[in-house]
Amino acid sequence: MRYELYYWPTIQGRGEFVRLALEDAGADYEDVGNQADAGITEISYYLEGQATVRPPFAPPFLKAGETVVSHVANILQFLGPRLALVPDDEQSRLWAHGLQLTLTDFVAEIHDVHHPLGASLYYEDQQAEARQRAALFLDERLPKFLGYFEQVLELNPESEACLVGVAHSYVDLSLFQVVSGLRYAFPRAMARHEEAFARVSELARRVAERPSIAAYLASSRRLPFNESGVFRHYPELDTD
Repeated sequence: MRYELYYWPTIQGRGEFVRLALEDAGADYEDVGNQADAGITEISYYLEGQATVRPPFAPPFLKAGETVVSHVANILQFLGPRLALVPDDEQSRLWAHGLQLTLTDFVAEIHDVHHPLGASLYYEDQQAEARQRAALFLDERLPKFLGYFEQVLELNPESEACLVGVAHSYVDLSLFQVVSGLRYAFPRAMARHEEAFARVSELARRVAERPSIAAYLASSRRLPFNESGVFRHYPELDTD
């Protein structure tokens, strides 16, 4: 199967969670927005309903043959069994999907730190509100979410080395991406908090050292974090 990933060019964004799964598994895929000259046009065809009668609301979405799947958690639930990135039993797959949905909530809160009033406004138009939101997020929400995943690792009866079952899964990849993004966006705050979440930090380290992921991170396919994506570094928001 050759997969086609549709996401906006030049940013990691939410598309990166799907890229990591495809890269980890060595899947054959095309990153349409970043590789095709007409990538934006192709994405627009889908969003406008010109390519399918079931158009996605927004990228990312994945095309696999005639199947189009949208939303990160939905895409990873679809890819997980096909890429051997989730256990075989239904209970574990549902657990993995629930963890991914929790990460989806976390990512939305991270994004809303720098856009607390609305995505249609520039950061500069809501900077005062972003400062207030950042203080609450870093003191309350960041440790709450990371603490939850620390607990999941600690309580995993099969292995503290991964979130689901005994083996590496797509949820491990997604948590790695969130930790990486937080380290970029809030380096001072993460230096303050991260020691309390040793299992989460160790999981991120192990994921980064997986051969396929290490090769991807060192390649030009791995787009850099920047101030147009979900994870943005504004020094004034990174309080310690």
